[in-house]
Order: sequence, then C-alpha cells, then structure tokens
Amino acid sequence: MAVSVRDIVPFSVARTHLSDLVLEVQNGAEKIITKNGEPAVAVIDARRLDHYHRLERARIHLLLLDEVEKGLADVAAGHTIDAAKGLAALKRKRKAGIRGARD
Repeated sequence: MAVSVRDIVPFSVARTHLSDLVLEVQNGAEKIITKNGEPAVAVIDARRLDHYHRLERARIHLLLLDEVEKGLADVAAGHTIDAAKGLAALKRKRKAGIRGARD
C-alpha cells in the first residue's frame, strides 16, 4: 500500500484528532505521524500488525532453515572440527580480542 500525502499527519494534529485517526486506521488507512517534520511512528490496524508479526516469524524460520541447509552442506563436504576444540579456539579469540581492545 502506497502512502499518500493525506496519510502523513503531524503529531499535533494526531493528538487533537486521535479519535478520527483511529477510525480511519480501523477502516483500512495507514498513517505516518511526524514529529518536527520527520516520520516518527506508523499507525496501522492491530490485525494488520499481527499479520506483519506472523510474516516476520515465518521469514525468520525460513532464514533458519537456510542456515541449517548450509550447515548440512558443510558437514557433507567434510568442513567440520571437533566441538571442544572449536569452542576453545573461539574462547581464545574472544579473550585476545578483549585484551587487545583494552590495550
């Protein structure tokens, strides 16, 4: 949905006309409230927000599955190390990085 000029509302107008703004949003509009001329917040219907959250969770799950596939491909290609040795190496790097940042 494209945002039109009518959907951009200064904070002072939103504050004084909040009831009207809520009705417009409940009827399908999306509003951008500005503060000092800059976009500050978006106002959308609560059901639409819930839908956006479900889409974001699904996207995260797809990204995780992609990472699992990459990991399985690494294992199949023999790109593995012993877990204890790998963790020890990470801890050494982290410790060296912390010391290096203080020096």
